[in-house]
Amino acid sequence: MGLTKTEIFSEKQNRLATLFKVLGHPARIAILQHIINQKACICNDLVEELGLAQATISQHLKELKNIGIIKGSIEGKSVCYCIDEKVWKTVQDELGLFFTQDIQSESCC
Repeated sequence: MGLTKTEIFSEKQNRLATLFKVLGHPARIAILQHIINQKACICNDLVEELGLAQATISQHLKELKNIGIIKGSIEGKSVCYCIDEKVWKTVQDELGLFFTQDIQSESCC
């Protein structure tokens, strides 16, 4: 397998790439949308809601938690997750800056 050479890119470029990679799976988007639509923390209802295996959902939650976009707590057998509002705002800002860059190509294709 080839090297990705992430060290030659800026911290900001690597962060955006990681965000896009994690957000690039439809199950993770569905998880985030479900949590957002609940307007509260969710506890153990994703398997029924999404129709995916518990192990699959756990892996997706782990990826979302690794980038900090969700946070969770474990109380006995109950695991609750919610959006980390501070990180969510940072992600909004980073993606907003990326997508609002002006494109100025007068002679292209």
